[in-house]
This record gives sequence, structure tokens and C-alpha cells, in this order.
Amino acid sequence: MTVYSTIHALLADKPANAIAFVGSGCPSLTYGGLRDHVGRTVATLNRLGIGRNDRVAIVLPNGTEMASAFVAIAAGTTSAPLNPAYRADEFEFYLADLKAKALVVERGSTSPALGVATKLKIPVIEIVRANTDPAGVFELVPVAGGQSAAAARGGHAGTDDVALVLHTSGTTSRPKIVPLSQRNVCASAGHIRDILSLTPADRGLSIMPLFHIHGLIGSVLSTLCTGSSVYCTPGFNALKFFAWMDEAKPTWYTAVPTMHQAILARAANNREVIARHPLRFIRSSSSSLPPQVLAELEQVFNAPVLESYGMTEASHQMTSNPLPPRPHKPGTVGIAAGPEVGIMGEDGKLLGPNQTGEVVIRGPNVTNGYENNPKANAEGFTNGWFRTGDQGVIDAEGYLSITGRLKEIINRGGEKISPREVDEVLMDHPAVQQVVTFAMPHAKLGEDVAAAVVLREGKSADEKEIREFAAKRLADFKVPRKILILEEIPKGATGKLQRIGLAQKLGLA
Repeated sequence: MTVYSTIHALLADKPANAIAFVGSGCPSLTYGGLRDHVGRTVATLNRLGIGRNDRVAIVLPNGTEMASAFVAIAAGTTSAPLNPAYRADEFEFYLADLKAKALVVERGSTSPALGVATKLKIPVIEIVRANTDPAGVFELVPVAGGQSAAAARGGHAGTDDVALVLHTSGTTSRPKIVPLSQRNVCASAGHIRDILSLTPADRGLSIMPLFHIHGLIGSVLSTLCTGSSVYCTPGFNALKFFAWMDEAKPTWYTAVPTMHQAILARAANNREVIARHPLRFIRSSSSSLPPQVLAELEQVFNAPVLESYGMTEASHQMTSNPLPPRPHKPGTVGIAAGPEVGIMGEDGKLLGPNQTGEVVIRGPNVTNGYENNPKANAEGFTNGWFRTGDQGVIDAEGYLSITGRLKEIINRGGEKISPREVDEVLMDHPAVQQVVTFAMPHAKLGEDVAAAVVLREGKSADEKEIREFAAKRLADFKVPRKILILEEIPKGATGKLQRIGLAQKLGLA
């Protein structure tokens, strides 16, 4: 398989008439058309004084324009996608922290980012589409004339130029800037292509947010790396998922576990759609997929479900379960799928099979380091390995199991409890649809175990019943002392369930 080191090269060798972005209510965009669009976009940015390694913040709704804006802007400058749902104070933090050279929005946008850009004197550029334009094609139009001096470093970006900058989630500290080079993002896209055996005949259904590494690389860039096509939705909506399947005719999709669960809840009424468009596989990433959900997905869609493991600092993918005939092991995140993966002890030495420690990685997809943050880099890298902050174990066959996030491990009076272990036990209760186990403060023990639970539609259970169920399957110190039965568990911006800070959100801290 070809290894690419720039987005320009990744797009250059695809057949001109092959479909890249599938149109919905407009013509589809070919690879030839996408290359022309990228060239025009880079030339426009260069004329506006924006060149290689200059940051362009993008605040656009999910969809094909967002996907093509990411690709086209990253091909010659640095894409910096931001969550459109941010409030003004959040936009002010991120735009200032990024030192954005411009802000891209859609014409007619009412985003609070516009007022912040005015305050910070950041030029605004609108994307403008004609009704006849193919999917993802637009013109960049500066507001109030824009800059006039041409970019000092124009043209397509080089291998070591920064293609994408994203912030870490910052659940326990100030968000950190993660710069990802052209080589990083292209390597990760190639790793995903290879482990999934993607071919030009495949078609992806993109439902992940496109301000997040999973959607950008796991869904969009991996597809373009392959020369296959992608149908971009306006954002996840379980009520519309099967209509999108009917229109897009995908061979695969990738999502976070909460999305898979929402899709399963509506699958019974859409068996005909599933039968009409058989999927080659389903991919899951960004947080742990309960084995019970994996089994139900496989049964309903009659397709292998491949859990993978990714993070922003790795340009997304690190490990993945392989396709049949190789085994995919529920409860694991698979084998090394791109970078080298190891388990490191507290002394900085690598451990052998079946020994628990911190998951570490190194490879062409891994960032060179956080920006302007020597402390985080000193803590994050040891002997050339990046420390993920996750605790795990690799079995004799090379399959990695994540036993917990080191910061999420519950320390109950010195006894360490993996929240994921408790999750998996509670998920076996017939009335439980979703669960997140987390630490809540305790006056004497420091921390105790709590769990937030969503029940299946039409099922009932109370706290006492669920605790008794857990007590038969877990050591006493692991049984949640508090169980909250909720209509919905609070999620992060990308649909992930977040343990850190949940006690505070639910009024237990």
C-alpha cells in the first residue's frame, strides 16, 4: 500500500472520475473535482496572506462542506476545526490560544465566534456555495476585503508542516494544543485503510463530529487515502440514520459506543434497510464498547464489529481489531495497527505479555509534542515513547485490553477499582442499556464507587436491585455504593461518556 506524507500527494494519484464526496441533493464530487477545489482554496488563502503553518480556525456545521474545508485548508495551511456549539468565552480562549490567522464560517452564520473574531482582530472568511456546485465545493470570500499581502510561504504544505491542530479535552487541566504534521495525519489515514482493507469500492457513512480526530481521520481522510467515497451527514441523528443508509448505500461506518447504542434502539423497525445495504464491517472507537453492545450489533447487522483505540496525539488510530478470518476479540481494542504499542512499568521499562502497566506508543502518526508546554512533554514522553495515560495489558497474541484511564481508576481507601470492569458487570443486567461507573468523593476513603445508569425502554429496576445484581458478581469493595438511574447520562461534545467530572455534574461532589 502506498505511504503518503502530504495531503496533496494523498489526493494526487486517485482516478479523476472516481467519486470522493457523495452528493445529497447536489452532484457528487469526483477526485478530479476535489483536487481542483483544493488548488483553488490554497491559492485563495495564499492571496489573502495565509500560507503554510498559518492557522485557519473553522467553525462550520457538520457535513460535506466541513469535510472538504478541513482537507482543502489543511493541504496548504493548518486546519483548526472548532466545535460550533462553543459559547463566546470558549471561542475567545481557543482562537487566542491558537493565534488564528483567519476564521472560516458559512455565509449567514450567527456564531458567537464572529464577535470574538472582531474583538481579537481576526479576519473572517465566508464559504459561499452555488446551488449547482458539487458536494463540498465552495468559494472562499473574505469579509471586509481581507488581507492583501500574499503569503510568505505559499503552495502546498510539506511533509513536516502542521496540517491540523486540535486541543486535548482538558477534563483535568487546561486544554493542550496538539500539532499534527502532514506526515502524522497521512500515516494514520494509511494505517486505518490497511487494517480495514479498504478499497476504492468501499463507501463510508460519516456520522462523527468533524471537529474531532475520530471523524476527521477515522472517517474522512482514511476514505480519501483509499480512493473510495464518503457520504457526510449533518451530524449524528439516530432517527435519520437508516434513511441515510438507504441514500448513501455504505459498506461501513465508524462511531462511538453511545451512537451504536442509539442506532440499535431503532434497528428493529429498520430490518429491511439493513438487509438492502449489507455492511462489510462496523467500526467503534473513542471510548470502550461494552461487549454486550458489540454482540448485539453483530447479530443485528450480520457484520463484524471492530473495536479500535485512538487518541488525538496519535492522529487517531493506535490499535484495532482485525477483520476475519483473524480473530476480533470482544473486550479488547485489538492489535497494533500502525504505531508500535507497548506496556510500560512505573520505572519506565517495557513489560512483557499479560503484565499490566501504562500503554505507550511510538510511530509516524504520533505528534512530536504539545505546543509550548515543556512540562506536559516531559511527563508525556519517556525514552521516545508517548505515554497515553491509559492502563492496559497485552496478551500473548498481541491484543491490547484497556483496563482503565489512569486518572479514572477509583482509589477507594487504597483499593484500586477499574470503572470499566464495573460497567461490564452492570451491563449484563437485563434492564440496563447504558452505564458509566465513576469516582465520587468520600470523607474517610477519599473516593467511593458510583454508577449512572440508563434503563432499557419498557424495563424497570431500582438501585437496590442493581446493587444486589452487582454484589453477586463483584468483590464487595467494587460494588457501587450509589446508583443513579437517569433518563440520559451527560456526554461530552463528541458523544463520549465522560467519567471525570461526572460526580460534580450529578451533584455528588
